[in-house]
Amino acid sequence: MAEPGHSLHPSARGRGRTEPRTLRLLRLLLWAGTAFQVTQGAGPELHSCKESEYHYEYTACDSTGSRWRVAVPHTPGLCTSLPDPVKGTECSFSCKAGEFLDMKDQSCKPCAEGRYSLGTGIRFDEWDELPHGFASLSTNMEIEDSTLESTENCTSSKWVPLGDYIASNTDECTATLMYAVNLKQSGTVNFEYYYPDSSIIFEFFVQNDQCQPNADDSRWMKTTEKGWEFHSVELNRGNNVLYWRTTAFSVWSKVSKPVLTQLMYKWAQPKICGEDLEGAVKLPASGMKMSCPPCNPGFFKSNSSTCEPCPYGSYSNGSDCSHCPAGTEPAVGFEYKWWNTLPTNMETTVLSGINFEYKGMTGWEVAGDHIYSAVGASDNDFMILTLVVPGFRPPQSVMADTENKEVARITFVFETICSVNCELYFMVGVNSRTNSPVETWKGSKGKQSYTYIIEENATMSFTWAFQRTTFHETGRKYTSDVAKIYSINVTNVMDGVASYCRPCALEASDMGSSCTSCPAGYYIDRDSGTCHSCPPNTILKAHQPYGAQACMPCGPGTRSNKIHSLCYSDCTFSVSSPTRTFEYNFSALEKTISLAGGPSFTSKGLKYFHHFTLSLCGNQGKKMSVCTDNVTDLRIPEGESGFSKPITAYVCQAVIIPPEVTGYKAGVSSQPVSLADRLIGVTTDMTLDGITSPAELFHPESLGIPDVIFFYRSNDVTQSCSSGRSTTIRVRCSPLKPAPGSLSLPSKCSDGTCDGCNFHFLWESVAACPLCSTADYHAIVSSCVAGIQKTTYVWREPKLCSGGISLPEQRVTICKTIDFWLKVGISAGTCTAILLTVLTCYFWKKNQKLEYKYSKLVMNATLKDCDLPAADSCAIMEGEDVEDDLIFTSKKSLFGKIKSFTSKRTPDGFDSVPLKTSSGGPDMDL
Repeated sequence: MAEPGHSLHPSARGRGRTEPRTLRLLRLLLWAGTAFQVTQGAGPELHSCKESEYHYEYTACDSTGSRWRVAVPHTPGLCTSLPDPVKGTECSFSCKAGEFLDMKDQSCKPCAEGRYSLGTGIRFDEWDELPHGFASLSTNMEIEDSTLESTENCTSSKWVPLGDYIASNTDECTATLMYAVNLKQSGTVNFEYYYPDSSIIFEFFVQNDQCQPNADDSRWMKTTEKGWEFHSVELNRGNNVLYWRTTAFSVWSKVSKPVLTQLMYKWAQPKICGEDLEGAVKLPASGMKMSCPPCNPGFFKSNSSTCEPCPYGSYSNGSDCSHCPAGTEPAVGFEYKWWNTLPTNMETTVLSGINFEYKGMTGWEVAGDHIYSAVGASDNDFMILTLVVPGFRPPQSVMADTENKEVARITFVFETICSVNCELYFMVGVNSRTNSPVETWKGSKGKQSYTYIIEENATMSFTWAFQRTTFHETGRKYTSDVAKIYSINVTNVMDGVASYCRPCALEASDMGSSCTSCPAGYYIDRDSGTCHSCPPNTILKAHQPYGAQACMPCGPGTRSNKIHSLCYSDCTFSVSSPTRTFEYNFSALEKTISLAGGPSFTSKGLKYFHHFTLSLCGNQGKKMSVCTDNVTDLRIPEGESGFSKPITAYVCQAVIIPPEVTGYKAGVSSQPVSLADRLIGVTTDMTLDGITSPAELFHPESLGIPDVIFFYRSNDVTQSCSSGRSTTIRVRCSPLKPAPGSLSLPSKCSDGTCDGCNFHFLWESVAACPLCSTADYHAIVSSCVAGIQKTTYVWREPKLCSGGISLPEQRVTICKTIDFWLKVGISAGTCTAILLTVLTCYFWKKNQKLEYKYSKLVMNATLKDCDLPAADSCAIMEGEDVEDDLIFTSKKSLFGKIKSFTSKRTPDGFDSVPLKTSSGGPDMDL
């Protein structure tokens, strides 16, 4: 473990300060399901306890869920007459976040301004002293009864509070930090730790009432490579005891070693002291024999007491070589953590800070568990340490991925101790070309880790250069300023050695089964050793392709490529709202686009720009943005080839110096930086995977169409950006800006970032509008002209869509005008009137005949009353004239007569006519 690489979060008192940098740190955040209980006994009677001498706690809950509030003295036995126990709150009672439980009146109260509360949890981030409830123990794990030396005292080897953190021991004793908690419901413990030194064994485990899943593969903490890391473990209800345990091993380990070596002392070169002066120390006598220091992992101790590499197919932790078990293969590389002699592939020298000439001196010295910078000839000399790697052998799946540039990585743990503004440079060279600076650290830096991703399979040189001061002064004042490197680990090295073996895919052959490489996008089943393809829209962790869990799902709005090596956007996107679904196609934006920030000026008034290049989507996930460092090329005479260092990414940045400043014909592009190496997801939400795109950075959207945001991360980790850089591109519909549209930077941050780590862009274009659908147009129907009617489709205004469906063609239909229908109506009315007239005349004429018949009957009835013979028939007799004058006996209307006529016809075809008797009796029907 080592010191922090960033500032501490503000404490509950609102205090925030920068963490000092010392060895082996640990910060804890305990999030429990509820408050925990500690019970202590009372002491002998002395004076009455004051409120400042005790605190309140709850007793354990009984079977009814009740408890008591009791007063517990800070120091048992110091005072007496504590307050009497009172009935406590229910065991299930808890306060909300932002509130605290006032134990005096047992009620929740809001936190004061500048303070915070986790509710049912408690945070420890102030380590001025060991907090209440913690305990620190130490033991010696290497006790040997045969020697007195092995029984050394370990009582002082404990975890030590150092203000903002708590540090573990640095010797070979085992130090244990414990904390007991009783949870009323399930909870979680989270802590932040820094552990870059693999020579220290660090474990965390929990002991409780139930079977906690704390297997050996999970209790051993992994070393941190990018600064501080978080670790979280679920806790069950009941008693939980948390253990943090560290044990350090050094080159002077007391484990018995059969081989001895002779110790020899010599003066450090260059010798800058006089041994003959008064008070000078003498060189110790050589010849004493001591146990040989261990070899580095992957090497073994030969009979000549030298460290030799293990043969391929075997591995070693620095002692004996062992063959890799069946179904595994060696993970080759170089891991240097014991510095007894300088490795054969490393060299050291001194470069003058005045004339930049090599002096043929030793720049770095080995010191057992680290290598440190030598004194040099002057304080401004560069102490040079170089590691050369002939090439790399990455897994086959990595080689098949053309977009995943990582073929290996180098990780080293270092420390600088300086009294002035010293500098430590880390540089990388490819194929013996000039080294290019990668990272620089100024001033004192606590023990920390740094990782560099190697993206090219070539002969690589890695150089560390330490300079105490940039000023040349007579004499040497800062010889105590020093840089130390504790470990260097390079992976996938060609002809490297292995410290462990990893599972591999098995291939049947005549000689049995042997290791083979899985195809790209396939993971290895640990049990069967067979290869299985990752599911759709997942990517494979190429350097740990073991088990189905190695296939990681892609983020929202993205898909995986064919070999499951990266997630990308195919330029299509869909999002639903309460009223409709928006479909997008950003294909018109898949080409790269550039943007220059506002001018900036150096301290000497020289102008420069930050130039950005972006590629949004498509291209099967291929990174299309390229930023180049052409400073070296501009200084090379014409006709000679130069070396440019391009950066390929989704988004990259370079510093552009205009020609009028440099004096060259073309501008200078330098310091290229990748801002986006991985697409995290595409969504309309403002936050994704811890990255936020604040809407207030840009002018607000006014069309009612949500912005589509692309979220990216970069692999580069720097001192100020411990989690790497992130980039968001906010794509906004702008109908008045034709493709590709325009890019803009936040108004408050002219360089695209307000903190140097998170970059934000706004891309406005008509191509960012949703695809047109039937909801985006409406129909206009014209009037009927000359028997023709037209239906025209037009876009709704303002038009807020692009592409998609086209407007339907104009539709023409045959129609009838109003004049035509008026003529039809008049003609139909006239015909109807004529028909009614004809029918009226017909029925009127027929009714006259009936009236005549009726009058005849009446006359016959009258003759009967005058004793005339009865009529044999009511019909008209032969010879009677049907044209005789009619005699009307009733005064019915014409329509009444028609009604009577139509309703009185009998089934035999005769008409029924009502008659009146001469006596005025009832009518009779004939």
